[in-house]
Amino acid sequence: MASLSRALRVAATCPRWSRTRGLGLRALTGQAGPTAEKSVPYRRTLKDPQGPSTAARGPSQPLPSTANVVVIGGGSLGCQTLYHLAKLGVSGAVLLERERLTSGTTWHTAGLLWQLRPSDVEVELLAHTRRVVSHDLEEETGLHTGWIQNGGLFIASNRQRLDEYKRLMSLGKAYGVESHVLSPAETKALYPLMNVDDLYGTLYVPHDGTMDPAGTCTALTRAAAARGAQVIENCPVTGIRVRTDDFGVRRVAAVETEHGSIQTPCVVNCAGVWASAVGRMAGVKVPLVAMHHAYVVTERIEGIQNMPNVRDHDASVYLRLQGDALSVGGYETNPIFWEEVSDKFAFGLFDLDWDVFTQHIEGAINRVPVLEKTGVKSTVCGPGVSITCSLTTAAGSASAATSPTPRTTLLCSPTTSPWRGAT
Repeated sequence: MASLSRALRVAATCPRWSRTRGLGLRALTGQAGPTAEKSVPYRRTLKDPQGPSTAARGPSQPLPSTANVVVIGGGSLGCQTLYHLAKLGVSGAVLLERERLTSGTTWHTAGLLWQLRPSDVEVELLAHTRRVVSHDLEEETGLHTGWIQNGGLFIASNRQRLDEYKRLMSLGKAYGVESHVLSPAETKALYPLMNVDDLYGTLYVPHDGTMDPAGTCTALTRAAAARGAQVIENCPVTGIRVRTDDFGVRRVAAVETEHGSIQTPCVVNCAGVWASAVGRMAGVKVPLVAMHHAYVVTERIEGIQNMPNVRDHDASVYLRLQGDALSVGGYETNPIFWEEVSDKFAFGLFDLDWDVFTQHIEGAINRVPVLEKTGVKSTVCGPGVSITCSLTTAAGSASAATSPTPRTTLLCSPTTSPWRGAT
């Protein structure tokens, strides 16, 4: 732990590192390096805002004059929504993306899929999503989503957590999700690098795994387009027009963009960290906040290949298998909030704050001790999980809110995303 403390002190005083040196969880004798830019084909970032605007480039295809449904946002939620609308036979469905698909949050997410959740609705959604990602999309489009089925392992470091996992196992059976409660010894046999001295047991879900977010979104939109849906990139939404009908009810009438308007009776807000801004266009208050969210990718770890992904709720950390290395991240208990979300942000990253991230490293080292002597190859800190104030009421028709709220404005929140996992 002393060497880790030193590494974090160095990181705090020298936030810009040489990527060739890497950032080590082991003791450091030199300086540390910068937050890595994840490789993407689109180079406009908040750090480098130069380049042609979306307005200058124009939309990727002409806007239709009317649509039965307009989905705003081309991240994971928007692409999933469009796919399922098209598959359900909804004609005239249009997705509008202000930049390129996956911009904002989706492009840098970890892509984890954990099927078991406390809510039966979530378990059903996640089991369905696994089938779509692991089988349906490739069969429908011929495109690979990057699905890797290496399993998921939930850590129980106290009796209450183990009892909770036993309930999850029972819930999962109703939806065909296979899982097994393992003893510490069985856990050690499955994951030899894991410290099990402080464990009461684990919950192993063999059919959990990971996907490539960009590849999955491409497959989703390809399948939706094959059923008649439209995907229009480089088309920022500037307003949502509403009207009052003969009964005094305010209803959605059209979506306005920088390149024209689309008459529509229904809007689905899948704008992620921009969802609050989109909601205000229709007079809808969206209970979301944005924050910085990070993970680090380690150097090679001998013996880590084919290990399951790990989720330790009490330590607020996850370990995602990444070839012969691990991605280490978690949900911050002391996050940095993104108070004013930039409308120019697309494929950018923030500098990682090591004071905030320390708890994840400590939890990861306790669980997999070899990490203390493992270097870090790169770090990713982007616009993080948009948190809803209520985990159960954030999705649905805005007409359920106060009466002045326009009808047929729908919110799709990250808390209800079928593959929200650990992003």
